[in-house]
Amino acid sequence: MKYGPTRGEAIFWLVFSLTGVAGLLVTLIVPDWRGILLSEIGVLALIFFGGTAIWAARKLRQGNGT
Repeated sequence: MKYGPTRGEAIFWLVFSLTGVAGLLVTLIVPDWRGILLSEIGVLALIFFGGTAIWAARKLRQGNGT
């Protein structure tokens, strides 16, 4: 029996994470949205979204799930 996310779940998390990373990049590009608070939130969000994207991509590459 295999445990872990299905292929569909891993694809969802990959798309979700890449969308979050893209949103962060847009936020950093728009000059009015920069600041110390954004830096703190941005770093934490980048760690979360980046880590989730890497995790989902690895799961998809390994072929785990259905």
